[in-house]
Amino acid sequence: MLDAYRLSMTVTAATLELLEWVAARMRTYDDVREAWRSNCPRHAVWDDAVTDGLVRVAAQPDSGARMVVLTQRGQAGLTESLGQDLAVS
Repeated sequence: MLDAYRLSMTVTAATLELLEWVAARMRTYDDVREAWRSNCPRHAVWDDAVTDGLVRVAAQPDSGARMVVLTQRGQAGLTESLGQDLAVS
């Protein structure tokens, strides 16, 4: 099933770092925006991850809090990138 979400682009090191950071634990939208904001268009990691469909904002049913989660495509990209890193080491 994850093959349907294979990335047709290369995940940059900065984007991979964002995906790993989001996957490590629950992150609120405000936390992510604060930690990953950038005024430099060359380093718009958060914006690129959203545009590329790697992350999305989801409301928690119980609290309504806005949480950032990996999409299936983001999880596939993270898994693929980590697999390549493991194969090299």
